[in-house]
Amino acid sequence: MTLDETDRHLLRAVQEDAQLTAQELGERLNLSASQAGRRRQRLEQAGIIRGARAVIAPEGVGLVVQAFVQVQMATHDPAQVRAFTRTIDLSPEIVSAWTLTGEADFLLRVYCADLAALHRLVHEVILPIPAVARVQSQIVMDQQKPDAPLPT
Repeated sequence: MTLDETDRHLLRAVQEDAQLTAQELGERLNLSASQAGRRRQRLEQAGIIRGARAVIAPEGVGLVVQAFVQVQMATHDPAQVRAFTRTIDLSPEIVSAWTLTGEADFLLRVYCADLAALHRLVHEVILPIPAVARVQSQIVMDQQKPDAPLPT
């Protein structure tokens, strides 16, 4: 799908505020509400807009420790890796996960209530998995740049 400049403006606008009505979006894009609504719908149907979420302040819900956890696998046996990825999927503290090149096989972004909760996650959930060889955690001291919209 080819995106024109209006599509790109629309994407920037909905990344800043996903709750914009078609009327508000049309005003920002200099389009009618129906045109803006049809464009947004087309981008949703194409899978470019995948949904809308509220951004929750972690500390507002008691999650004061953010960390990145690097995981090095002992094996890449598909069944054992699936067991590990199932654990990732079932652990609400793990909010995102990536597979990587380099020394670590996975990078996990986690939010926990406190250091004890992070310790439990690493030592009672992740490390006992047979496919896991090594875990290294980095605790976030301060986030210099908040999660930002994608460049469009």
